[in-house]
Amino acid sequence: MANDSAAGATRAFAEAIAEAEQIIRGAPHVKTDQDLAEGLDYLAGSIKASLHMVQAYQHDYPYFASSTGPYTKLGLDNPDTLYFHAYIRDDAEYVVTGRRGTTADLSFQIMNGDYSPTQSPDSLTAFDDRELDIAPDGTFQVRFGPPKDDPGPGYVTLAPGSAMLIVREVFSDWENERPGEIRIHRADTLGTSPPPVTADRMARRYAVAGKMLVARLRTFLAFPEWHYLNLPVNTLTEPRPTPGGLATQFSSVGHYDLDDDEVMVITAPAADRDVAPYQGFQLGSMWYVSLDYINHQTSLTADQARVDDDGMIRYVVSERDPGLANWIERTGHRRGYLQFRWQRLTRDLTPADGPTAEVMRFDELPRRLPYYERQRVTEREWRERIAARQVAVARRMLG
Repeated sequence: MANDSAAGATRAFAEAIAEAEQIIRGAPHVKTDQDLAEGLDYLAGSIKASLHMVQAYQHDYPYFASSTGPYTKLGLDNPDTLYFHAYIRDDAEYVVTGRRGTTADLSFQIMNGDYSPTQSPDSLTAFDDRELDIAPDGTFQVRFGPPKDDPGPGYVTLAPGSAMLIVREVFSDWENERPGEIRIHRADTLGTSPPPVTADRMARRYAVAGKMLVARLRTFLAFPEWHYLNLPVNTLTEPRPTPGGLATQFSSVGHYDLDDDEVMVITAPAADRDVAPYQGFQLGSMWYVSLDYINHQTSLTADQARVDDDGMIRYVVSERDPGLANWIERTGHRRGYLQFRWQRLTRDLTPADGPTAEVMRFDELPRRLPYYERQRVTEREWRERIAARQVAVARRMLG
């Protein structure tokens, strides 16, 4: 017979969902039905993600869980990235094996906790696959564990407080790059089985999932205040190391506020591939998540963008369709976030490597946008661009 706590196992989680809905409805930027509808959709993805993450809280029998994706978004997720995480402890050894795909970047990061409404976790270790010994067939192995006198090659010492391993696989050419494979196990539990889960433990999982859900929403509504909203509107920062210590990544950030008859033209050099094999730009909503990047062109990598003859990429952020290859669709979002990322860098970026922004009237584009005629696309060409995005994301999710 189940005990009382098990009988009410989901009560705390249900109460957390109700609290989370009030957080969504009370968000300061909710002005329209679209704002609220998107917030409730964000809530649905967050509910799913919280249950998924608490189930993955397995230090002794870890596995890589998808941290965020098209339907479980958080933290201004990068449309070009597959995110994975596994929970670890600093006194155990873990073995990560895999096969390198053909994506632009593969990186690893150890964090000492999770994000909260008041602070970000510390990055304890961060590196990309250039630090790995990758065999000719693409396979690799790396071990993470406590300090050892002679750990041998391919061993990464875990700093005190290590709690989470994050893996990011980044696509630049969506159509042609393919993901790899990644696995993790604890060295001393491979071949054994975990004990069965009790009803009491399931009740605790639901309670923890509820706390995670509420904290997740509060955190990423507060996060932009730290890094974005104190900047002048319709501007972008110079390239800078990404907060949080991600290896070999720089970013440029900002926020926009545009009328429907205004456009923002953002100009940035197409990065030298020897310097930055990955360069990406995206918009984000006031919920601090990516816009719909599957069915709309709300992001572009350097591979996807049309580069002008002077080596610059000119992104046209607007609500109205300008009929241009580098149109970044606002999809009804008058306000939102702007984000550039450069990854796998071989040198620090300078202001000259970064973007500039200019706001103009929509009807001024033909006169003021350099290489305007070269950027024009037909309706059929645009549909082909969107179809390519839809197919590439579907294939990536099954990869």
